[in-house]
Amino acid sequence: MITRSRFDRVVCTLPSPRKVALAALLTFFCLPVPISAAQGEGKGKNPEPAAPPQKPMSAATAPAGAHEMTADDVGAFLDGVMPLQLRREDIAGAVIVVVKDGKILFAKGYGYANVEKRIPVSADGTLFRPGSISKLFNWTSILQQVQQGKLDLDRDVNDYLDFKIPPTFPKPITLRDIMTHTAGFEETAQELFVADAAHLTPLGDYVKAHLPERIFPPFTTPAYSNYATTLAGYILQRVSGESFDDYIDNHIFHPLGMMHCTFRQPLPDALKPLMSEGYRVASQPAKPFEFVEAFPAGSSSVTGTDMARFMIAHLQDAQYEGAQILLPETARMMHSRQFSNLPDMNSMALGFYEETRNGHRIIGHAGDTDYFHSDLHLVLDQQVGFFVSYNSAGKGEISPRDALWHAFLDRYYPYEPPPAAAVANAAEDARLVSGRYLSSRRAQTTVLKVLNALGEPKVFANAGDTISVDALKDLNGEPKKFQEIGPLMFREVHGQERVAFKRDDAGQLVMVIDYPFFVFQRSPGAENGAFNVPMIVVAIAIFVLTLLLWPVGALLRKHYGHPLNLTPQQRRLRLIVRLTCLLDLVFLVLFVGFFAMAEKDIGILSPRFNPLLRTIQFVGWLGLLGTLAALYAAWQSWKERHWWLSRLGDTLIAVSCLGFVWFVFVWNMLHWSLRY
Repeated sequence: MITRSRFDRVVCTLPSPRKVALAALLTFFCLPVPISAAQGEGKGKNPEPAAPPQKPMSAATAPAGAHEMTADDVGAFLDGVMPLQLRREDIAGAVIVVVKDGKILFAKGYGYANVEKRIPVSADGTLFRPGSISKLFNWTSILQQVQQGKLDLDRDVNDYLDFKIPPTFPKPITLRDIMTHTAGFEETAQELFVADAAHLTPLGDYVKAHLPERIFPPFTTPAYSNYATTLAGYILQRVSGESFDDYIDNHIFHPLGMMHCTFRQPLPDALKPLMSEGYRVASQPAKPFEFVEAFPAGSSSVTGTDMARFMIAHLQDAQYEGAQILLPETARMMHSRQFSNLPDMNSMALGFYEETRNGHRIIGHAGDTDYFHSDLHLVLDQQVGFFVSYNSAGKGEISPRDALWHAFLDRYYPYEPPPAAAVANAAEDARLVSGRYLSSRRAQTTVLKVLNALGEPKVFANAGDTISVDALKDLNGEPKKFQEIGPLMFREVHGQERVAFKRDDAGQLVMVIDYPFFVFQRSPGAENGAFNVPMIVVAIAIFVLTLLLWPVGALLRKHYGHPLNLTPQQRRLRLIVRLTCLLDLVFLVLFVGFFAMAEKDIGILSPRFNPLLRTIQFVGWLGLLGTLAALYAAWQSWKERHWWLSRLGDTLIAVSCLGFVWFVFVWNMLHWSLRY
């Protein structure tokens, strides 16, 4: 589930296959040239230490305009923001917890856990689904096994598995790669979710059946991966001798007193009455409970106050009320920089990621299911933790989480970025970086590669030597403007967000944003959406016009008494060409429709429905073969010197059929493998 803004920020989250399929094929939803391996290697073996802790602010040292962070002030602030935000975004409910100096400073629920029954959200009595924040429980557990000597972060993970990851690249995948999202796997969606508990399979069966292709060498290119996280959960299960659910219960939840938390699906009977409903928007009916097949990557259900215990533990070197879930030095290693795309940009830690803002080094994680959307932030030098979870997607284009978190930071840690020095070649650099980019988190070898065509962020130059990225928008819905503050380093005008560019080993531009778990690589010409999308749209339009004019032309000829003077062979050829247009259209509609059905039945994204998808592909192959007839008809039209309008029409149809062939092959829509 990937978020709705910031390249679907999930682009850091658990991306819903519904969104993957629908937005990919209907409009576009939630974002390789490898980066230098040498850069990653050094940081993996010798992780950069976290910034030295700063002294907590007092009234005397706090920046001008800062509010003192007290329970009353936080409560007044959030009580003023949240009710309006929930109503404006059509969100049913939310929970917010703030911890400071080892204690819960504020915890409150807003809105409803069940709109129909008017059940309010409770911070300590309502379960939310934090999505990919669940990964932090998995990563903490992995490091427990590292402490015990059962796991090594830099050892080939094949040594811990009962199956083999193929050696696509010379360097094997390690747990450090997995925990920094640099394992190099492509994105997958099939059976990430399932329709009901009856279709859940054992963890080992899932990771063996859904092994993705490796598209990047390890520790070179970040590409967020739910599969890799799930693989780590399977390794945890194997080396510990406990099931994944039992291990998390026994070594994370119970020691910390998190008594209303579980990864189990369906929920244990004792917890079912506490579960919040999930909503697309609050004004629509509640949705069914979401079953995550890749459950170590995001199936937990938690209360706000229990999540507070986990945050406090990590803020206190993994200690909470006498329970030490990691050694202090292990906790500090987990929080330290491990892999950075650029030295001055945010880095991956071990599972956590940096989100430096307002002058503070912050680590955290976001999480999304289809219906629940959550953030966890730890301001390490201030001993502050912030957790928020919404039980609805809401209707807004801009993430309400981002707006809330940034407003919170601005209230208690006001900050003014240093003035930017003028860059001599700003206008030239703006033109240089302009273009379309592909996310490193992508399907590359499967039928879902078509996502890339519809989801390429566009960088463009503005007047005044600034640039914008169409997917990075301000609260007003307009793209933010970024000013160059250093060589190919851009910062938001009147803001803090950054976008930077570098060249990879092949000399191609790579775009780096503040979220370090993926990058964006310049789209190659053959896969550039600026060419491919208009091409297929024009082809579709010509197919539709051809089919519409077919009966209309016949009626007009009959009305005016001008029948077609065609030989039987010419009539057959003409019929085949028009059937080809129909087949091409039917294929595209059915292909989109197949994945669109996941909106109502997530079970469609299962190998059980591969025969249906294969049948749809068969229609596409028939249309593909018909292209030969369209080309022959165009050639005959010119050879026999038909009326110029007929020659033009036959040529446009032939070119459109060629465009269809190009599109479906470039984007793998007729790929033989149906693992996606």
